[in-house]
Amino acid sequence: MDILNSTTPPSKNPTLLDRIRSRRLTATFLLLATFSVGILAGSVLTHSVSGKEQSVDTSDAKPLVIPSPAALSNGFSQIVKQVGPAVVNINTESLPKQSANKPTRRRGQRAPGGDDQSGQPNQGDMQDFFNRFFGGQGGGDGDDGDGPAGSERRALGSGFIVDPRGYIITNNHVVDKADKIFVKLSTDPEGGENGRPATVIGVDKDTDIAVIKIDVGGLKEPLHTMKLGNSDGALVGDWVLAIGSPFGLSQTVSAGIVSAKNRSIDEPSPNGVSQSQFQRFIQTDAAINPGNSGGPLVDMAGNVVGMNTAIYTQSMGSQGVGFAMPSNIIASVYNMLIGPDHKVTRGSIGISFQPAVSSAVGRMYGFTNGVIVATITPSGGAAKAGLQPGDVIVSIDGREIKDGDDLVNDISARKVGSTVKLGYIRSGNKNTANVAIGDRAKTYADITGSETDDTDSPKEADAGQNTLGITVGAVPPAVLKKLNLPGGVMVSSVRPGSFADEINLGKGVIITAINKVQVTDEASYKAIVSKLKSKDDVVFVVTAPTRPGNTYVGGTLP
Repeated sequence: MDILNSTTPPSKNPTLLDRIRSRRLTATFLLLATFSVGILAGSVLTHSVSGKEQSVDTSDAKPLVIPSPAALSNGFSQIVKQVGPAVVNINTESLPKQSANKPTRRRGQRAPGGDDQSGQPNQGDMQDFFNRFFGGQGGGDGDDGDGPAGSERRALGSGFIVDPRGYIITNNHVVDKADKIFVKLSTDPEGGENGRPATVIGVDKDTDIAVIKIDVGGLKEPLHTMKLGNSDGALVGDWVLAIGSPFGLSQTVSAGIVSAKNRSIDEPSPNGVSQSQFQRFIQTDAAINPGNSGGPLVDMAGNVVGMNTAIYTQSMGSQGVGFAMPSNIIASVYNMLIGPDHKVTRGSIGISFQPAVSSAVGRMYGFTNGVIVATITPSGGAAKAGLQPGDVIVSIDGREIKDGDDLVNDISARKVGSTVKLGYIRSGNKNTANVAIGDRAKTYADITGSETDDTDSPKEADAGQNTLGITVGAVPPAVLKKLNLPGGVMVSSVRPGSFADEINLGKGVIITAINKVQVTDEASYKAIVSKLKSKDDVVFVVTAPTRPGNTYVGGTLP
């Protein structure tokens, strides 16, 4: 028997394994069929739902309609519409300055206070009160241009028009030490050019007020102006609007209330004399930010009751405490600045005093209202009238005075050269004296021990540097002989961004004539330059040491 080639016939009865295999296959087919039917049914149902959504009838839906503009009840918008066109944006450029030797002040003895200084104690963090709004930029900070060499410094601020002839009120710190000042009106387009050139009419550092002017020639319509209200009528709790250009965003309005009045801050100079005697502010919680400085604080009648001047902040942003110079002070200073002398003159009797004393002092010296004289200036009217330290001034021309502020406000407003009758107490006895009113500026110099209060006045030798932006020196005789020149001055430096720089007056050239007048030496050069003023055409005749022959360079002073 061949076993390998033999076959076994199939069994007639299937085994258990065969039955399992057959049922597994059947179950698999049933499962697949169920899934297929489910997928098919889901697709049909989804298609049915989508079709129903797309077929919804929206003919009954009503379109949205924008209503006509409605006037709101608070009236703010009407005030802004009325006064907004008179608010301007001010931007300044301060060109890099070369270091110059300024006269050194002689430091005087610190006085406890007086009619020339407040003498109030330092208020710590309130020094932030006078954080200027430019973050280290430009003249608005009151710096001396000690920034990066060769770079222009720019600053932004605000102002408001008070005369259609182009007179604008702003803060002194906005335009202080600026070489160029530009004003953008509310009608001027955003961006683009800086604006219209402005000229400083006068400034008062004591109140931080400045008056500038723009040329209104070429304007199609008269300038909008703002009216000054009576700041004495502003009450704590009254609504006010602050308008200006915070962060350069022109025509920005914020609302708040008058939160306090008659706020002051002591900011002594290095010699200890207060610089804020005449600064009594309206406090407001209307948002005031960098760039608002110089803008108006407006009441609900649309009148200016203050000028936004400073903020109390630790972050250079609004923290709900802003300060505005009252309109009554602004009006008084403005009227003096537009006068023939373009300066503010204040009266003084030449004393200093302690502004606040305890009630015990008053009881001891026999007075309830008045001022104890601390020091007497020898050249002042009080000294000449016989007043002495320790005297208690209690009245002015028969009117009882309340405190030192009352005395200062009265005396400073009087005309220099006039006479006032003071009532005073000495050793318990009442006396009177006729006291002559002097010029506070001169009295201040005597108190501080300085020869002058203005250390920023340009020296004659710097006339060309301030006006033209150049410094000059003598021309070496050998160069004059080589070029066959009778005289002249050589440009030794040109300040970047200055007038000379803009007209391409180069360093090293020799100036032989200015506006057809011969320049023979430094003296003749200074005499010519000292007479130049804004808007003058200036033409130089110059010669280059390496290239004989005249070259004519000119331009119009800004």
